[in-house]
Amino acid sequence: MPTFEYLAKNQKGKEKKGTIETTTKKVAAEEIREKGFWPVYIEEVKKRPIRKRLFSGIRGVSLKDKMIFCRHLGVLISSGLSMSRALDILSGQEKKQSFKKIIIALGKDVRKGIALADAMIRHPQAFNKVFTSMVKVGETGGSLEEVLKILSSQLEKDHKLVSKIKGALIYPSIIIIVMIVISILMMMFVIPKITTVFEEFDAELPISTRIVIAISDFMAANVFLTLGIIFVLVGSVVFFYKSEPGKKIFHKLFLKTPIISSLVIKLNSARFARILSSLLVSGVSLVEALKITSDTLENYYFKISVEKASEDVQKGMALTDILSKNETPFPFLVIKMLKVGEDTGKTPDILERLADFYEEEVDQITQNLAAVIEPVLMVVVGIAVAFFAIAIIKPIYSLMQLV
Repeated sequence: MPTFEYLAKNQKGKEKKGTIETTTKKVAAEEIREKGFWPVYIEEVKKRPIRKRLFSGIRGVSLKDKMIFCRHLGVLISSGLSMSRALDILSGQEKKQSFKKIIIALGKDVRKGIALADAMIRHPQAFNKVFTSMVKVGETGGSLEEVLKILSSQLEKDHKLVSKIKGALIYPSIIIIVMIVISILMMMFVIPKITTVFEEFDAELPISTRIVIAISDFMAANVFLTLGIIFVLVGSVVFFYKSEPGKKIFHKLFLKTPIISSLVIKLNSARFARILSSLLVSGVSLVEALKITSDTLENYYFKISVEKASEDVQKGMALTDILSKNETPFPFLVIKMLKVGEDTGKTPDILERLADFYEEEVDQITQNLAAVIEPVLMVVVGIAVAFFAIAIIKPIYSLMQLV
């Protein structure tokens, strides 16, 4: 039986999105109406080959691509072109096939009478809640061009921030990966040849040497099993990290670790301030803006803090009072500046200044990160070399003196 994806609204304007299994699109529409909703769109979900489905979540749309899309779409609309025509032009200019298909699909939906924001909801791999909510507000209030400018600016700042952090982490990541690979190759292929020397002399070996030799013998005799174990261990760590218990442990560790904690706190504070400011300027209510912002925060404890804040704000409490009372990871400066924003009625402006401040702080940290990490890596590499020297080279040197 075919599956249909749909977006529907009730009389109060509440949206409902989901899938339904039935015989035809017409029957699906009738079933949705019976539930008190009117369909905005209904499309059959085409089953893709297994190979494509496996990798469908890997490909996304980069921040840079979305930034250019927003900027160009805003320019085309301001020039007097219709939305469908503007999307056709952008799809023709787009070189990346994955994003090109999405823009073409947006154009088709818009020509059917579907709002741009509703069409974007169908492509979560490209447009998140922040994006679709701001576009929706822009369409409703007739300020789509201005909203697209704000989105473009926000995406540009996000792109710069992410690029700086990735750039700062490339060097240590390469060093760690190379060190691990060399260690594995040594254990599998180099140490088994060295151990023949110990066997010839039948020498009494230290416990560290015996442990290294035992591990090396196992790895050399079971190459594929060893690689499988390493793959499973890495996969298990990644899986655990993505689970809620894993996020609680790792993210708490990030907030307690020197240097990393400063980067995590300032990065999440910058993102919180930037996105919340953009949403409020676009006309999104504070409660809804906080809900959407919480989804964009990476650290678990920042995310939970903002989620709780959105619930309490809905009850009539002031945002700064909530963040002051709860066990929040937000710095005191954020709460203090938010209080100024609430008292003066200029919360979006204050948040924008906060975002600029913390983005500059993150920039400074990333610039100094390589200088800080380099000596730490040297110590780690030194410890690894010293361990192998004590476990393998020292016994060989002792045997050579006996000869």
